[in-house]
Amino acid sequence: MVVRIRLARFGCRNRPFYRVMAADSRSPRDGKHLEVLGYYNPLPGKDGGKRMGLKFDRVKYWLSVGAQPSDPVQRILFRAGVLPPPPLLAMGRKGGPRDRNPIHPMTGRPLNLEGVTIVDDPNATEGDAEESTEPTLEA
Repeated sequence: MVVRIRLARFGCRNRPFYRVMAADSRSPRDGKHLEVLGYYNPLPGKDGGKRMGLKFDRVKYWLSVGAQPSDPVQRILFRAGVLPPPPLLAMGRKGGPRDRNPIHPMTGRPLNLEGVTIVDDPNATEGDAEESTEPTLEA
């Protein structure tokens, strides 16, 4: 059984409200779930901010046992500081091939990786991977 951490939609039309849930990947979006982990209200309140509440210890537990967050939940968990930033790739042009340079998650600018060898890179030669042990990123 693959467990996903995902959003279930509640609320009325044009006023969405979401619950963050751990659920089996085969169950429907608003169907059976294993545990409610928090909530997310995308509509701004009187102060102009979006409301979000999470049970951090339970979210960390589900991530530790192998639950996979959906893309919206991954962004929510990044904003809450639970997950590292998701990898983003710059688009060359709309509908075109993606550029392989990573993007800084806060500014949206491409990172300067000159002189840095990434060990996981399948295009790197064997000599390059042996010279560098740890890649370092400078913002």
